[in-house]
Amino acid sequence: MNSKTLNQPNNNLDIKEVLKPYLRNWKWFVVTVIIAIFLGILKIRYSIPQYEIQTKIQILEDKGATSELDVFRDLGVFGGGGSNIGDEIELLNSRSNLIEVVKELGLNKKIIEIGQIKSSELYNNPPFNVNFIAADSIIHNSKSEFYITISSATTFQFSNEEDGPMEPISFGKSVSTGIGDVIITPNTLNIGAYRDRKYMVAVSPLALVAEVYQNKIDISLTGEMSNILSITLNDPIIERGKDILNTLVSNYNQNAVEDKKAIADRTSNFINDRIADIYGDLSSVDQNAEDFKSGRGIADIATQTNVNLNMGATSQQELQNASVQLDIASSMKDIIDSQEGYELLPSNIGLADPSISNTTARYNELALERKRLLESSNEKNPIIVNLDQQLAGLKRSMQSSLGSVTNNLGMRVNSLSSQLSKINSRIYSAPKNERALRDITRQQQTTEQLYLYLLQKREESQITYASASPKSKIIDRAYLGSRFPVSPKKQIILLASIILGLLLPFSIVFVQDLLDNKVQNKVSLEKLTGDIPVLAELPKISKKENTLVQLGERTVLAESLRILRTNLDYIIKAKKNKNRASIIYVTSSVSGEGKTLLASNLAMIFANTNKKVLLIGADIRNPKIYQFYSGKNVDKLGKPTRNKENIGLTEFLVDSTIGGKDIISSMLAHEQTVDVIYSGKIPPNPAELLMNGRMKELLDDVVDQYDYIVVDTAPLLVVTDTLLISEYADQILYVTRAGMTELKVLEYPLKLHAEGKLKGLSFVVNGVQDSNLGYGGKYGYGYGKTTKKWWKF
Repeated sequence: MNSKTLNQPNNNLDIKEVLKPYLRNWKWFVVTVIIAIFLGILKIRYSIPQYEIQTKIQILEDKGATSELDVFRDLGVFGGGGSNIGDEIELLNSRSNLIEVVKELGLNKKIIEIGQIKSSELYNNPPFNVNFIAADSIIHNSKSEFYITISSATTFQFSNEEDGPMEPISFGKSVSTGIGDVIITPNTLNIGAYRDRKYMVAVSPLALVAEVYQNKIDISLTGEMSNILSITLNDPIIERGKDILNTLVSNYNQNAVEDKKAIADRTSNFINDRIADIYGDLSSVDQNAEDFKSGRGIADIATQTNVNLNMGATSQQELQNASVQLDIASSMKDIIDSQEGYELLPSNIGLADPSISNTTARYNELALERKRLLESSNEKNPIIVNLDQQLAGLKRSMQSSLGSVTNNLGMRVNSLSSQLSKINSRIYSAPKNERALRDITRQQQTTEQLYLYLLQKREESQITYASASPKSKIIDRAYLGSRFPVSPKKQIILLASIILGLLLPFSIVFVQDLLDNKVQNKVSLEKLTGDIPVLAELPKISKKENTLVQLGERTVLAESLRILRTNLDYIIKAKKNKNRASIIYVTSSVSGEGKTLLASNLAMIFANTNKKVLLIGADIRNPKIYQFYSGKNVDKLGKPTRNKENIGLTEFLVDSTIGGKDIISSMLAHEQTVDVIYSGKIPPNPAELLMNGRMKELLDDVVDQYDYIVVDTAPLLVVTDTLLISEYADQILYVTRAGMTELKVLEYPLKLHAEGKLKGLSFVVNGVQDSNLGYGGKYGYGYGKTTKKWWKF
């Protein structure tokens, strides 16, 4: 048999074993659930109910309301536009907006009627009014409270502290408080009906109250693409909740109107200032245009330029004609001046003077006549002389006329050239004047357009100021969302109470089971021991119960010992020698686990079957057998042969002259005879004594005289005494104590058994709670069965 098999736990999940700790404590579950439900009912009963107040508004898309800002947007000062729903939600639930609501409704001042368990706040029509004399700035930033008890129709009791001394004061008289003087006046004609009622007047800072409501108000969109906002507030006073939401929306709209008017007003002032400046600029530009035209003699550059072009063309033509005439006249004169005779002159040369043309024609006729006459005559011919005289006269006349014409044409050419130069000068300067005038005109037009634009915007801003509208439209004024309070929620509280009532004992049992590393009963021990048997589990006995079982006793302890006796017999029969006694060692891990109790009662339970039993106290370090076999219920039937008091196992081990019969004492315990060998005096060297061989001699001496020899040995984990004599045992009962023996400690005896150092090892669980007893050991089969009171679990 190897150690792995012994120590291998059973990994199969047993649902019954998992639920057993919880089912065993079902009464605690019932009690905690009842207590939790009771506490939940108390919470529901004395919690202040909260009601859901709702209102709905639509955020309007104000498409024309920003006209007063168009001038800034058109000038590129800032951009944007349109309504952002997220921004409107923040504005609606802003701290400043709620401060105005609190101030307007006076929510920072409360009158609370103090009850025995639950106090209630008075909102509408309190029995008295509180008038503060201090400035609002002080009241709005102060935190104070005082207490009033109505005494009669004319007086009341006043105190600055809840349990402080009360001072009688008449209504209408000034009372000194932490925030200055106040005057209390009745608010009802029947003030005496409120006699002996106590009230608390509390004043809180506006900002603090506003923050409270800011956290309580919930604003959400009714749809993803919707402009409709749903505003919700939970408040214990329905009318106050409605007033808060209605005032909140009203202030939001009023602030929006005031903002629009303020913007329109500031825009008008800005435009007026700009109009004044632009008007001066416009006058200056007009004066510059006037001075420019006056200085340049310009009325209309385009018309004047056309006129100058026409005049220039005409003057150019006239100049060309005059120049041609001058050239012809000069050439004609040169011809005449250079002519020595009377040659023919050019005719029809294009001179505009008809007299010269006529004279030339006459001169050519006479010259031809002379030439013809000279063919038949000489120059002295009187006719020819006469012709010469006429030709000379015509020549002088032409020379005079040509000189006059030449002079006139020269003067005309000069005049036309000067005139043409002036015209060309005006034509050449026209583009420059036009550009300069265009710059002035452009500046004039720009200034004029801006001036007219600002005049238009000023009128629009005035219209906007006069027609400023709110940002939202009220769809539903504040109303009660449900006639049932949203808090406290009875079903949830009761369900939570039940869950908490179940969770608390469940957690305790779970944690206890999780942290439990000790043996609790036979089932938990069998998971560790594997194939090594757990023969029985013994119940926990009270101080009033007998420690030794009696003959015929039907208690749970007696029945458990009988189960142990039966199981031992089955194990022992397989290897028992009929001619000798069965040697049974009883040991444990440490002292206090009940090994001596088990050894003593095991001897008694074997004696009940008329068997000869010897009980040996082999725990010579800490002997306890005498505690069970002493007193009025135990009688000695014989004395030791040497007639010595307190002779026991120690003396036998030390003194070789003492025989086994000398230390055996026959006891009559509860009408049963049991032979007992006491431990004797505590020696200084118990291990050495147990190793000297005398223990084997004792067992060999008595083994044939008894049916059972029960040996109460020393704890195995503390000392080595038991291991020194373990080879003499037929069966070793290893006692564990429920709730005391750690499971880890049992690895030691299991290891010793696997190594062959402990033969016939088996376990017994002692001190098991009745609720943990298994296999029917807790029933008692009707005998000696105790009935618990209903309050005991």
